Amino acid sequence: MGNFRRVPVGIVGASGYGGVQLVRLLMDHPEVELVYLGGDSNAGKEFSDIYPHLAHTVDRSVEAVDPEEIAHRCEIVFLSIPNGLACQMAPKLLEKGCKVLDLSADYRFSNLTTYTNWYGKERTDKETNATAVYGLPELYRDRISEAQLIGCPGCYPTASLLALSPLLKQGLIVPETAIIDAKSGTSGGGREAKVNMLLAEADNSLGAYGVARHRHTPEIENICSDLAGHEVTIQFTPHLIPMVRGILATVYATLRDPGLVRDDLITIFKAFYRNSPWVKICEPGIYPQTKWACGSNLCYIGIEVDPRTGRIIVMSVIDNLIKGQAGQAIQCLNIMMGWDETLGLPKLGFYP
Repeated sequence: MGNFRRVPVGIVGASGYGGVQLVRLLMDHPEVELVYLGGDSNAGKEFSDIYPHLAHTVDRSVEAVDPEEIAHRCEIVFLSIPNGLACQMAPKLLEKGCKVLDLSADYRFSNLTTYTNWYGKERTDKETNATAVYGLPELYRDRISEAQLIGCPGCYPTASLLALSPLLKQGLIVPETAIIDAKSGTSGGGREAKVNMLLAEADNSLGAYGVARHRHTPEIENICSDLAGHEVTIQFTPHLIPMVRGILATVYATLRDPGLVRDDLITIFKAFYRNSPWVKICEPGIYPQTKWACGSNLCYIGIEVDPRTGRIIVMSVIDNLIKGQAGQAIQCLNIMMGWDETLGLPKLGFYP
């Protein structure tokens, strides 16, 4: 065992909520060594000055972002940076032989026109983008295992697509009838100060936002269309809920076969996810709660059928910072490297 070598890993954008989750999880990962923390706005600061609770574990300063230096020191790079920046950095890192996992939206779209329409940025990295794989392991495990560049999914799309995938893949619903009603804790909005995230604003209040125009809509539609084999339009409405972590996506859709009962669908979902260690299908009559998934990389899915309306109702919960962000990125890393998919990831929630 004397020649065991940990794989050197870096994080660009280490000081956001997604970044600090990556730091926490990678510090405990048995196969990697965290050798670089980057971020221009906090360059020169000790990481422990930003997050004092990690002072006893993380003895690193945040460094200025220099792709040459990053590529020299790291074999794997996580980009936890705002939309529109990864597409400038990833091509340079890939050219130097790094594997790149992008947690922003830059590499989630095969069609760059869709990206530009929703994110407002013209792109010049068409060739790089063509090599990117969408990082939802439960759907694209085989592609991820061969990829150098992963576009990690958004948190809402993760919860929503895990609820919808078996239904679309097996043609069990009328796709255009799908409605996603989703709720997220405030950490989904990031660490920067925003008025609507203040305790006095968000507490004791529940409201929708980004109605009919949230940027996760085209991402969800893109994958739904891929699964259904034709263009699919989805209605998606997100809400901000007064808690820190967690997403609940409740999905409604009309069943093609009104004769299907709840137990049939639970059987179908269990079979679909039989090789997915992070997806747990609830027993009949059990509906998942966000608290169950908090702190873990798990997605819990509950299923109900309303014979009166002919609709299926699927409830999907995740921790938006773990399965919805950092944990899923590490799950993809494990697959890319040929490691066990569960390596270094939390299997149990914090409950209560």
